[in-house]
Amino acid sequence: MPKPSELPLAADGSLYHIHLTSDTLADKVLLVGDPERVEMFKSIFDSVEHESRNRELHALTGSYHGTRMTALSTGMGCDNIDIVMTELDAALRVEHGAWKAESDRKLQIVRIGTSGSLQEDIDCGSRVASVCAIGFDGLMNYYKEWITPLPEMEQAFAAHMELPAGAARPYYVQGSATLLELVAHDMHHGITATAPGFYGPQGRTVRLHPAIENLNERLASFEWRGYSRMFRTGKKERQARNIKEVRSLRVTNLEMETSAIYGFSHMLGHDALTVCLIIANRPKGTFLNDYHEPMRQLVGTVVERLA
Repeated sequence: MPKPSELPLAADGSLYHIHLTSDTLADKVLLVGDPERVEMFKSIFDSVEHESRNRELHALTGSYHGTRMTALSTGMGCDNIDIVMTELDAALRVEHGAWKAESDRKLQIVRIGTSGSLQEDIDCGSRVASVCAIGFDGLMNYYKEWITPLPEMEQAFAAHMELPAGAARPYYVQGSATLLELVAHDMHHGITATAPGFYGPQGRTVRLHPAIENLNERLASFEWRGYSRMFRTGKKERQARNIKEVRSLRVTNLEMETSAIYGFSHMLGHDALTVCLIIANRPKGTFLNDYHEPMRQLVGTVVERLA
């Protein structure tokens, strides 16, 4: 087992930050940013078996129509995702203080978040599923196991963006095709850009100015034509007659967590998908102030389909 300084445990034997164990963690995990959003699952789950809180990390494990799920808040940013994803995977391998080198469990992880649209035609209130993510955070570059899945896309993106010399090298990673079709077949599909901050890294100016001029316009104009996939749509009994083909992807939205979730899932062997409610349209300058009900509907949709 890793030394206590490398993988700390809480006094009850749970993982130090997320306060979950192998027993209290379900194989289907729903990640949200806001700790208060976890409360929403109490009225959706049929039963609750475990709840814990630690700082911004609020965990709730329960069942929905016989399917066990864990809802967990992450807070904001890829630095928190580094902790959450590492400890979720470790929870599968720590049992009663003992370390299992191997685990036969594989997690299905769906992030349900909010995001800003980079495309004028994707309005506030829309739902966007991240087929893949481009990470500006640089986090994957700190792991020896990281091997970029599609270097040609990274090269095309870097050439398109003309990033400053001091910027972290962007990385590309895909989400789960299985979860994409299961959970998000009828949503907008695209590339999600993950930024290491909310203001300058997302092209906002308050007093300080972004180093990358026209960041959002550059992102919005990038299109990856090396992608091709068939999607079955509609209800199961009608799927054979409802097929759409996607031959290219554009950068649809900008947020702060998805690239890290996808990167760790890729390295650790789990399935992951992000679906976001669009609450800001950057080209139009619009913002959805009250998004509680649309978010509740999105959460209900994801839970129903994941079950």
